[in-house]
Amino acid sequence: MEKLVELMKRLLADVVAYKIKTQYYHWNVEGPDFKQYHDLFGDVYTAADGDIDAVAEHIRALDAYAPGSLKRFAELTNIKDEDTIPAALEMVNRTYQDNQKIIASAKAAHASAEELGQYGIINFLEGLIDAYEKQAWMLRATTKRS
Repeated sequence: MEKLVELMKRLLADVVAYKIKTQYYHWNVEGPDFKQYHDLFGDVYTAADGDIDAVAEHIRALDAYAPGSLKRFAELTNIKDEDTIPAALEMVNRTYQDNQKIIASAKAAHASAEELGQYGIINFLEGLIDAYEKQAWMLRATTKRS
């Protein structure tokens, strides 16, 4: 059970970092397609914001405490912090790469939940993976050139 808890904490940290980074992009994106990118990043960080509470509650359902400090999230996350303002298309590319890290974290937690027969968490993670895979498709489609 300890491994699953740690994987869920890593997933939580990844989603928190993803939310913060995409909200940062939402605030600072510029260019001729500003509205499209601004809306895209708004949709991404809003979805992530809703996922944060759900992941934390599943950690609590495992009788563990969810991390809550920025220091702890920074220690746990696989997502690199952003301190520059890249061009809009690069923001989308980086968001896609981070999206893939969340999917990988969710799949690792899913595998551990399967080993333990934690069916509620398995179902939750399957829905989360599906949502992030759909988001990945949208991010990929945004970066395609004709």
